[in-house]
Amino acid sequence: MSNTLTTTNFNFPKQQSVYRGKVREVYNINDDLLVMVATDRLSAFDVVLPKGIPYKGQILNQIATKFMHLTEDIVPNWLIATPDPNVAIGHLCTPFKVEMVIRGYLAGHAAREYALGKRTLCGESLPDGLKENDKLPEPIITPTTKADFGTHDEDISRHAILENGIVSQEDYVTLEHYTKALFQRGTEIAASRGLILVDTKYEFGKTKEGLIVLIDEIHTPDSSRYFYAEGYEERQEKGDAQKQLSKEFVRQWLIANDFQGKEGQVIPEMTDEYIQTVSERYIELYENIAGEPFVKADINTIERRIEQNVLRFLEEINMI
Repeated sequence: MSNTLTTTNFNFPKQQSVYRGKVREVYNINDDLLVMVATDRLSAFDVVLPKGIPYKGQILNQIATKFMHLTEDIVPNWLIATPDPNVAIGHLCTPFKVEMVIRGYLAGHAAREYALGKRTLCGESLPDGLKENDKLPEPIITPTTKADFGTHDEDISRHAILENGIVSQEDYVTLEHYTKALFQRGTEIAASRGLILVDTKYEFGKTKEGLIVLIDEIHTPDSSRYFYAEGYEERQEKGDAQKQLSKEFVRQWLIANDFQGKEGQVIPEMTDEYIQTVSERYIELYENIAGEPFVKADINTIERRIEQNVLRFLEEINMI
């Protein structure tokens, strides 16, 4: 399990700064381009777990890239090129300080809040009588504040976002429109692959020219939850757990081992056997979500491979 990418320390030509997120590390090149490296880190409950998952970064990067191309006709995005299986390069953008979460079903965080008796989430009302994983009457947008590394995202309402000037009303209307359009497209693609897109989150930013674009990832198992469509209704009627494609299986494993990211809790041991299981599950996720076989990249010298591929691309565009 040693051949995983858990951190990087590149020094590219004209590099200005490095931002290290929960999973991705982003290199600013000449205040013009961003080199986004998807690591094999795994986060849950806003905590980065201590060991990497083989091929996870490649999987996330390739799914996100695929869906960027599949949605660029309805929402512009930041992406320019993917010179390496773990790397996306795009335009430098100023991120909005909210993540746009949209939910079509009562699952995950929303279901846990609902079970506590809450009937309002981020200012959105939820009807009584729902069961976990039921379809909502209409998809709802439940934004969160965008957290820095190692801190928690927090639910926030549309009203609070506008009242506190986090996003202007004009821009927020655009973010809502894009969020709904992306979710609709994602729902259609998922249905064509025998899946249900349950919920997901999108991040947006502004280019230097002031254009709002989609950034970061889209429709990956880290940012989205999928159910298998076959048997969904039957499982709901019986009260059985849904068969799903997301990293919820990691969250459930953590919950079963008394960890939800709360103060004083200890992350359970991640054995090599468990890590291998998670890696295999992510490959399964890729093949179902992307609708194609997963081709493993050479991971013998991951950092060297990434560095060479990025340098080659920067040379091609005369950044070196």
